[in-house]
Amino acid sequence: MESGARPHVPGCARLCPGDPRYPAQLAAVPGCPGELFVQGDPAVLALPQLAIVGSRAASAAGRETAFEFAAALACRGLAITSGLATGIDAAAHRGALAAGGVTIAVCGTGLDRVYPAGHTALAAEIVERGALVSEFPPGTPPLAHHFPRRNRIMSGLARGVLVVEAAARSGSLITARLAGEQGREVLAVPGSIRHELARGCHRLIKDGAALVETPDDVIAALEFRGFLPANPAACAAGAAENSAGRLDSDAEILLNALGFEPADLDRLVERTGFPPQAVASKLQLLELEGRVESLAGGRFSRTSPRRTR
Repeated sequence: MESGARPHVPGCARLCPGDPRYPAQLAAVPGCPGELFVQGDPAVLALPQLAIVGSRAASAAGRETAFEFAAALACRGLAITSGLATGIDAAAHRGALAAGGVTIAVCGTGLDRVYPAGHTALAAEIVERGALVSEFPPGTPPLAHHFPRRNRIMSGLARGVLVVEAAARSGSLITARLAGEQGREVLAVPGSIRHELARGCHRLIKDGAALVETPDDVIAALEFRGFLPANPAACAAGAAENSAGRLDSDAEILLNALGFEPADLDRLVERTGFPPQAVASKLQLLELEGRVESLAGGRFSRTSPRRTR
């Protein structure tokens, strides 16, 4: 590669304002990116979207809420947009994918770099069923100031932003503020007054965000007509089955290695022989599915599989 040349990203399109593929809703936002790099289908950027954001350190209940809302709303015709981060973002992407819907990930890096690296497989699924988007050219590393910057793209693409779990000081609140400035709807899921990650959502609600308890509340707040599947119950059940269905062989090995006594990451790496990153990624997925819970001291414990509703 010549010095200064950008890395090649297979199937990556470069869109500029004026290009018919550049999303009109984002082009109308002051300070919209001068170029967008898109891997996947650029046409999905024109779909009606809901951004779902929240804490990277989300609770199991918060991730379940994000997953279920994303799945239900994807069934209703909304593309689910988020930031590919751990916690709420990943749960929202996976919920949309589980329901057979469209999901869009706005990245804070060049599209040749997946961040966090543990989401490489998730990013590949998103490319197949939606798009990865970035204003940063290939080769751009994950720099801290890039992630707040990309938030304006998430809110600018969407009709509204739904916040699921956020601390009082959170990047998700930046996204919500930008959404309000851009004329988008701001929505928040309430939580326990004793839960630190509910404080950001409660603050948003005090400031006028719509309080939502069900996916139907989101549909009403957005005044979204969309479409209703012929059998919405079957759509939701399909997403639940996809989430809580059979485990792959690596997950079975990991659960067997975990046994019924709590163990930490190092012990699980020793028992399985898997690389630490692979164990951490699989634990996160199992935790999202309700099969594993994280405990104090960096330990993990098996749980009963999550019940479908």
